[in-house]
Parts: sequence; structure tokens; C-alpha cells
Amino acid sequence: MKLLHVVGARPNFMKIAPVMRALAERGVDQLLLHTGQHYDPSMSDVFFADLGLPRPDLALGVGSGSHAEQTAKVMLGFEKVLLEKRPDRVVVVGDVNSTLACALVAAKLNVPCAHVEAGLRCFDMTMPEEINRVLTDRVCDLLLTPSEDADENLLREGIEPARIRLVGNVLIDALHTHLDRARARAPWAAHGLREGGYAVVTLHRPANVDDRAMLGRLLGALEEVQEEIPLVFPAHPRTHKAIEALDAPPRGLRLLPPLGYLDFLGLVAGARMVLTDSGGLQEETTILGIPCLTLRDNTERPVTVTHGTNVLVGRDPARIVAAAREVLSGRAKTPRTPRFWDGRAAERIAAALLA
Repeated sequence: MKLLHVVGARPNFMKIAPVMRALAERGVDQLLLHTGQHYDPSMSDVFFADLGLPRPDLALGVGSGSHAEQTAKVMLGFEKVLLEKRPDRVVVVGDVNSTLACALVAAKLNVPCAHVEAGLRCFDMTMPEEINRVLTDRVCDLLLTPSEDADENLLREGIEPARIRLVGNVLIDALHTHLDRARARAPWAAHGLREGGYAVVTLHRPANVDDRAMLGRLLGALEEVQEEIPLVFPAHPRTHKAIEALDAPPRGLRLLPPLGYLDFLGLVAGARMVLTDSGGLQEETTILGIPCLTLRDNTERPVTVTHGTNVLVGRDPARIVAAAREVLSGRAKTPRTPRFWDGRAAERIAAALLA
């Protein structure tokens, strides 16, 4: 069997690395394709080194653009790759534009396609990621789910049970593998901070970042929170540009460029709490036991709320500040580990792909 794995953006790299490692141990012929959806070295190249990923065998170099432009460029480039390489199966990960684009091309060419992290739903079709998730799951023949609620979503949508495999959360495999190395770097020290004496912020969702008024209100809330605890904010390049374009840039926030996987994981692992709109961070903080305040009205990972440390605080500044103060006063949730978030998801994924 020859497998072709697709990565396009930084969330994909952490999830595909354990899968490729598990398949390599079984002697499987694998190719890795990087679409170039994230092309900045801080968002891409450093992850290959941190995660021990092989350099991509193939690169499309699509770069930035609108959702339509980016998806179309990936589809055009990927069709040529599939016709030339003729893999037995394509493996796509997550919910970025590259995920949907490559799944669609595989379906049109009748190449079996597996979706790692299938079935997640926030039920908000205004989010580009939700559209990508729903459509990818419709055209893939093997749906590898991270949690039981994802199985329920797929069954409710009429997906045949034979296409669904509950394998667990492969992002947690990467966390287990690299956590000790990440902590040993003590990345907080580089910013004059002590472990447990700061909070981490990330924002990148279009609804939070592309709306100037909304971004201004969120940053105003963060300014209030940072009066009580230092905030470290590794910002996506698009977020940096949006903040710089504001009439009144935030005061006091430690704005950083994007960090590599190990430095970022170490920073999160040493934090008192996290304020974010990232799906992956909701999962990682659940396993790390770090309080997580999600600056969104919904989540495609509800298990992090029911089992983990995650609290949906929305985007109202007063509610965000109140929730942060509650955490700082010592009132935080005690997490439970969701089923199959045990660091062995990649083994189950490999078994499902080879079955």
C-alpha cells in the first residue's frame, strides 16, 4: 500500500507526524505533500524540525489568497500529483482549506481518502472551518474520529457506520511525545517570567481578528486581564497585521511572533491559564490541566467543556475579564481524560488505514 499524506497549515503538522511514525514502523510506503497554505517559515518549516517530520516529498507552494483562490490552487496542483503518483489512499487532516481541496480531488478521481479528526462540529456554517469539516466528511470513505460526540454527529448526518472509526485524539500523541523536551526549554524565562506566573493568549479566527471593532473590544478585555497577570501573545502574522492596523494598539501585552511547536507547547504547559479561539489549544489544555477560556460562542470540541478545563466565555469583554478573575482566584475546573486521549491514537489510525 502507498499512502499520500496532505499537510497545509500548522495544525496539520502536529497531527500527521505521529501517524507517519506509526505507519513507518509497519513498513508502509508513504509520501508527504505540503500544499503551502502556510508558507511562512515560522508557521511551517520549524514544525518539521520540532516534530521530526520528514521533509515533504512534494510541495504545491500555493501561498495565500481568498478561500476560493486557495482552494482552487490546491485542487489544480493536487490533481496533477494524484494522476502522477497514483497512491492507494490519500490521508487528509483537520479542517483547513487544503483538507477539503485534496479530499474533493481524491473523490473525483475515485481514490480512497481517509479523514483524520473527522466528525467535529460547531454547527456554525458561517465558519469556513465548519464548511470544510462537513464537506470533507461527505466525500471521504474512512472517517477517523477523535471522540464519541464526533461519531454521533456523523451518524446523525446519515453517514454509514462502516465508514466511521473512533481512534482518539492524535494531537495528544504529539503532546505526550514532546512535552518533556518542551518543558525543558523553559520558554517563559526568555520573557522574564516564572512558571505559573503568566497567561498565554492566541487569536486567529476571522470573526475575532478581521472585524476591527471586535478585535478592539477583545484587546481591551485582555488589557484589563494583564493588569492582574502578565499576558504572552504569540500572534499569527495575519493577527499581527490586524493589531498594527488599529488606531490604538494594545498596551502591556507581550506580542510575539509565531513560535515553533516545542517553544509554544512549553509556554502553554507553564502557564496559569490560556485565553484562545484555537481548537487545538482547547484539547491540549484539557490534558495539561491548564484552565482554558475560549473566546468564542461555540466549539467543535465540546468534550473539552464536558470533560476538560475549557470554558466558553464568548466575546463579551466583561464576561472575559470576570472569567479570568475567577480562574486567578483559584476557581477552575478539574479535568477528566476523554476516552482514547491516551497517546496511542496514531497506532489505532495506522491499524484502521491498513485494515
